Amino acid sequence: MSNDLEIDLPPFAPVLLESMRAIGYSFEAAIADIVDNSVSATASAVQIWFSPYGSPYVAIVDDGQGMTDDELIAAMRYGSRTPLQARAKDDLGRFGLGLKTASLSQCRRLTVVSIKDAVMAVRRWDLDVIHRKQRWTLLGLTPEQIDSLPRIAEFRALKSGTMVVWQDFDRFGVLPSQLEQTIEDRMDDAREHLALVFHRIVSPSRTAGGFRITINGLEVQPLDPFLEENKATQQLPVETFFVEDQPVAVAPFILPHFSKLTKGDMLIAGGEEGLRHNQGFYIYRNRRLITWGSWSKLTRQEELTKLARVRVDIPNSLDHLWTLDIKKSSATVPQVIRYNLKRIIERIVDRSRKVYTYRGQKAQSNATIHVWERQSIRNGFTYKLNRAHPLIKAIQAAIPQQHRALLQDLLAVVENTFPLELLYSEMASDLRPEPNDDTITTKQQLAATLQRLVAALSLSGEERDNFLAQIPFIEPFAGNQEATEALIRELYVQPDQREFD
Repeated sequence: MSNDLEIDLPPFAPVLLESMRAIGYSFEAAIADIVDNSVSATASAVQIWFSPYGSPYVAIVDDGQGMTDDELIAAMRYGSRTPLQARAKDDLGRFGLGLKTASLSQCRRLTVVSIKDAVMAVRRWDLDVIHRKQRWTLLGLTPEQIDSLPRIAEFRALKSGTMVVWQDFDRFGVLPSQLEQTIEDRMDDAREHLALVFHRIVSPSRTAGGFRITINGLEVQPLDPFLEENKATQQLPVETFFVEDQPVAVAPFILPHFSKLTKGDMLIAGGEEGLRHNQGFYIYRNRRLITWGSWSKLTRQEELTKLARVRVDIPNSLDHLWTLDIKKSSATVPQVIRYNLKRIIERIVDRSRKVYTYRGQKAQSNATIHVWERQSIRNGFTYKLNRAHPLIKAIQAAIPQQHRALLQDLLAVVENTFPLELLYSEMASDLRPEPNDDTITTKQQLAATLQRLVAALSLSGEERDNFLAQIPFIEPFAGNQEATEALIRELYVQPDQREFD
């Protein structure tokens, strides 16, 4: 038995490396981790090249500051930087593991080529070599091996930069005959992932020349989950509070009701998972999206809050509080921040509910007169047809007295059979409602309805003029106010009055 009080006990390379491959990187998260390094290296562009044919590869090329051979060797070391070390303000790194663990989670051979000060350095981790030699063997490459690397000719033309090459894929769990299609599918997923995760970085505002990501020459366009370009998106005031003297900025957004979203907006806002599953906090670290689609147990995900999204910006100096994981794909809200976020949630969730709350309310002098009214009852709510709506009053006035009770029976049947549960189910599916063929929307339909309404109410003189002034605020005319006002002038205003107006 050894009497040594201290012994060096380094990890056994083959076992540790194979174990670390199971950390849980998805293909797209691994790609994003490599792009993080390019951003930290002040690159202006990242080119991602891949080929699923012959000897499949993925090559991630940037034009950043590059590394010397000593710097590259240090970067290839596991745990090259402690997470306790202070980082540059815009550094997206964390544990000094991303380059290696992300890459080798997807392939067995990782080669990194870097150019700095016109000198090229090349190093490689090959898991098969490590298993054979049973030790941490970092390889250099012969000139012939370097010349055989994919995209090496284009890379040599750069003044500085780094190229990360993945080869020998063994983690896809598919047959060799399925590998080509699998790589193409994974790259499609990566494109969508990068477009979202880096949407605030892939823009001309980051640097004078902007920051670009391309995949096989096609540019990755940013996907903004807050739809800030949509005029109907509501951005609430940004709130900033300080934790350990570091700022945490919170920017709430309320997305437009899906009736105001284009198909493209709908895809960005919900994608395949739907709007409901993407509500919640969007946590950014140095403007890079880390995690999204959760309220972190501060409130429930529900149908009426699915339009609420909150952008939370944290600096990398607070990483220790957010328990950021190695993959930089999850972060836990620390207790010291939860109080402030809880207070903000209560305000914005109410705004989201209001977007979904049906517009049916008692009409005020300056409000729209709706067909439906929402009425609160002891244990919930119900919807009633507005008996004071001019169309209902006109129909009642137009039919004989002895049949008016039948009209009230019809209205009650419509109210009592309104398919609320079915409507709720359809809304939850994010299907877009389409107007019925007989919806009153065209100029001819509006004109015909307006004339029948005025005639049925037998209005004239000042009474008619007062009623016509209300028409643009009565459904269905309220949805087409400009067209309605033009019709009123055309049908009921004398030519000399039009000129005077």
